[in-house]
Amino acid sequence: MRAVFKVMAMIAAVSGVSACAGGADAPSVSTAGMPGALEPIHAAAFTKDSAVFWVSSNGCTRKEDLIPIVSIKGADAVITLRRLDEDTCKQELADGVELKWSFEELGLAPGSPVSVNNPYQLPQT
Repeated sequence: MRAVFKVMAMIAAVSGVSACAGGADAPSVSTAGMPGALEPIHAAAFTKDSAVFWVSSNGCTRKEDLIPIVSIKGADAVITLRRLDEDTCKQELADGVELKWSFEELGLAPGSPVSVNNPYQLPQT
């Protein structure tokens, strides 16, 4: 098991937050008109007051290269991660990179129920 997935499991285990990272019954939102490109993610995890994503990187992906767009669907927040700037570096990182946003940055109250609107893509092996 790769280190990134161990960390994700630990965060999910200790969070105790009513959050999900997708699934058959997860809400989905239209991405039409959103800036950038829909970013496939390797993993997502939530604590009481933060959202953590693992995305592919060729060595230059920074937090500023992506934008989390929060939509409200019913009582839940749906996060759609969009890539604004392409990573054109040549050092492929097998586990991708970890990017973290606080719920305050996302405009969410601590403990808010959230789901992810992005497709999952396993890291290259």
